[in-house]
Amino acid sequence: MSTATASAGYRIQGATGEWEVVIGLEVHAQITASKAKLFSGAATAFGAEPNAQVSLIDAAMPGMLPVPNRECIRQAVRTGMALDAEINRWSRFDRKNYFYADLPQGYQISQLYHPLVGEGAVTIEPEEGQEKTIGIERIHVEQDAGKLMHDQHPTRSYVDLNRSGVALMEIVSRPDMRSPADAGAYLRKLRSILRYVGSCDGNMEEGSMRADVNVSVRKPGDEFGTRTETKNVNSVRFVMAAIEYEANRQVDVLERGGRIVQETRLFDPDKGETRSMRSKEDAHDYRYFPDPDLLPLELDDAFIAECRASLPELPDAKRRRYEAELGISAYNAAVLTAEVETARWFEALLAAGGDKVTAKAASNWVISDLFGALNRLGVSVDDSPVSPEQAAELLALVADGTLSGTLAKQVFEIMLETREDPAAIVEARGLKQTSDTGAIEAEIAKVLAANADKVEQYKGGKQALFGFFVGQTMKAMGGKANPQVVNELLKKALG
Repeated sequence: MSTATASAGYRIQGATGEWEVVIGLEVHAQITASKAKLFSGAATAFGAEPNAQVSLIDAAMPGMLPVPNRECIRQAVRTGMALDAEINRWSRFDRKNYFYADLPQGYQISQLYHPLVGEGAVTIEPEEGQEKTIGIERIHVEQDAGKLMHDQHPTRSYVDLNRSGVALMEIVSRPDMRSPADAGAYLRKLRSILRYVGSCDGNMEEGSMRADVNVSVRKPGDEFGTRTETKNVNSVRFVMAAIEYEANRQVDVLERGGRIVQETRLFDPDKGETRSMRSKEDAHDYRYFPDPDLLPLELDDAFIAECRASLPELPDAKRRRYEAELGISAYNAAVLTAEVETARWFEALLAAGGDKVTAKAASNWVISDLFGALNRLGVSVDDSPVSPEQAAELLALVADGTLSGTLAKQVFEIMLETREDPAAIVEARGLKQTSDTGAIEAEIAKVLAANADKVEQYKGGKQALFGFFVGQTMKAMGGKANPQVVNELLKKALG
């Protein structure tokens, strides 16, 4: 088996030298914002009973004519704009003809020759500080097929048409990715943008976003090799694993004197490998032709303007603003803007804190304390036991000296368990920080008396012991002493 190496970028080291991997992704993103299918009013909620969300159009009953869902078209246009892509004011639906048991019409309504959205781009950062642009070839709108269920009966397969007719955006990248890390960064960034826009929830586990992975290999600088397509991969981790396996498999085949067959493959996540599914069809095999039941889509200026005006601040712009206007570090800004839910939570915290809480302090607390607690509890920021308003109140108590950093951590742990407000916890449990110089001086005197030998060592030049005295004093005060006051009084007491 060949091995991957990091030299000169991502390369696979084979017996005959280095090989380069060429990757393109076709991402199928369900337009979840519409709540209805592309050509019918049937619902699209996940988890419904089989065949409970099927209209006569979805079931391809005779005489049923499709009518485009305006909201689906709007969301696809907004997505194209968010990817800085060309919006085609004139587009057309085509019929993609093939037979499969879960495709009631015997064809899929899609777009091949005149898609709704043209060329765009996504900027990724596969490694910190290294930006790379991945081209978008097009976004076309199409309807999904149903689902075959093979595990419901020992000798029969059943068909669930709930997904039949669901609106999909197929986002087709250019073959600009050269490593699994590139593909992972691209998928994460694309998912983030879709969720900011609100067109797709990006839930890969539920199937509302999945990727077809095109992989080929070549000697660096050669022409593109023959590619394979691994269908319907439903997690970022699995996409990266599928690329790793498939690229190595192709190198091994070529180095044994074989040739790569253009085919469709499936990824087995349990075994971490791809396997052949069927030979890959070309466009002419599907006998594409314009759908005679649907007029071309023509977008007017008012529709385009409304779509553009409805776009939110996107992650890259938000990250730049956090750095420039809020003074947040590049790392913190990237983490806080990666997911729209995190950015909303953080901004709600800042709004609640007003001038009592700095953006820098808030960003550090969210990334270290909050994220650490949420990871430990296994919940998302949307399900946080602590609200942004409560977090702002906690940070304000630190800022005004009511709480030390240590006490704030204690209060936060109690908030996670009880969901109480921090001020109420401080009052009820007597956790307020003290700056009473008399009480602190008394404890310092006891600490120094109990550690006379260390006092002599400190005065003899062992300055590192100062931290020991601070720690002992804070311990004696139950963590409630103001650290700044402790430092000042200790320096005075030690001369």
